[in-house]
Amino acid sequence: MKPVVSRQSRDTSIPFDDYLAERAALIESFLDRCVPGEDTPPATISRAVRYSLFAGGKRMRPILVLACAEAVSGRMEDALPAAAAFEMIHTYSLVHDDLPAMDDDSLRRGKPASHVVFGDAIAILAGDALQTHAFKVLAEGDSPVDSEKRLRAVARLAAASGASGMVGGQVADLEAERTPADAAGLEFIHRLKTGALIRAAAEVGAIIGGGSEDDIAGLTLYGEHIGLAFQIIDDILDVTGTAHTLGKSAGKDARAGKAAYPQMHGIDKAREKAQELVAKALDALVPFGERAEPLAELAKRFLRRTS
Repeated sequence: MKPVVSRQSRDTSIPFDDYLAERAALIESFLDRCVPGEDTPPATISRAVRYSLFAGGKRMRPILVLACAEAVSGRMEDALPAAAAFEMIHTYSLVHDDLPAMDDDSLRRGKPASHVVFGDAIAILAGDALQTHAFKVLAEGDSPVDSEKRLRAVARLAAASGASGMVGGQVADLEAERTPADAAGLEFIHRLKTGALIRAAAEVGAIIGGGSEDDIAGLTLYGEHIGLAFQIIDDILDVTGTAHTLGKSAGKDARAGKAAYPQMHGIDKAREKAQELVAKALDALVPFGERAEPLAELAKRFLRRTS
């Protein structure tokens, strides 16, 4: 894999918070344009979709898509449909996770969960609508990205979202409430339930950006490492955080008897594991040079998360 050299590297004099805010704003604007307005019939589902999609959130997965596209010298604008698709899939998963039949959480991003506001049936349908609309947006592509790249991106997002990825991880997580997972089982759950979508966001960004196969492999490896690190930190925050800082119920994993890194390995060992994974992620970025600086900063920030 050769280093990516470009005259368009990020201006490092711009604070990273501003970098994140600028990209989040672009994603927000694109999402607003590509989902139906609140009054679009049937208005109930349109309102429910927008309620969850615009309830806040850091837009980390779509920003990851954009940053990986740029890391291989692709155009950020061309990656916006893919970025939006990942945010819609992520949001749908949160809507369904909060349902009484799943994690039974009444709070999400500091607001009442979708099922609390609209009822279980509409929340389920809102999640379904977000999921299907994500693939419509990605397949149609509001960009000059060729159909072969879009088709490959659709396949990767579908695999990461379904039974071999996020859905499969959720099933394994539910089953672990009845039969506790061992260390290998816990990592399997985390790599699928949370890690698969983050890994795919990095991979799809590289695909849409026109990266070589070596580029795609390198950024996929980066995504794999930070995906697991993200969930380990999430486990830690479930123990150490509060509902106010997290924007969701704290301590729910322990109450539900769910498998989690702090309970299995202790908080200190869990932090060490997250640090090790971030170090590996940074190593995977070395061939990309300055173009990957935002990705490196994003990985480092995972270790400093408080929410």
